[in-house]
Amino acid sequence: MVRVEVAKWGQTVDDLRQAALHAPHPRTRERFQALYLIAQGHFNATTCATHLGRHDETVLGWVHRYNAQGPDALAYRKSGGRAPFLTTTRRDRSRRRSRTPRRRPTACPATAGR
Repeated sequence: MVRVEVAKWGQTVDDLRQAALHAPHPRTRERFQALYLIAQGHFNATTCATHLGRHDETVLGWVHRYNAQGPDALAYRKSGGRAPFLTTTRRDRSRRRSRTPRRRPTACPATAGR
């Protein structure tokens, strides 16, 4: 059975609860919520994963990461992914038009030059 080592990092179970309530990102809140439920004794890692809708290995990874590296290791960090196709920032916009307007066709192209 895997245990959450809160004393190792100078924290209490209530500190995990506060971190779960006040974390800036939803994924970080979910991770601390899982640790709080496991540390409080309501769930083990497997039943907590089922309760949260996550895989067992995911929740076990959170516990092992917390035990090895501390609470800062659970903060969500964007790890990559494809860059957005279109970005809209003010400095990227040009003030002039991208194309020059086309001339309107005349009624009779054969007599247009006369």
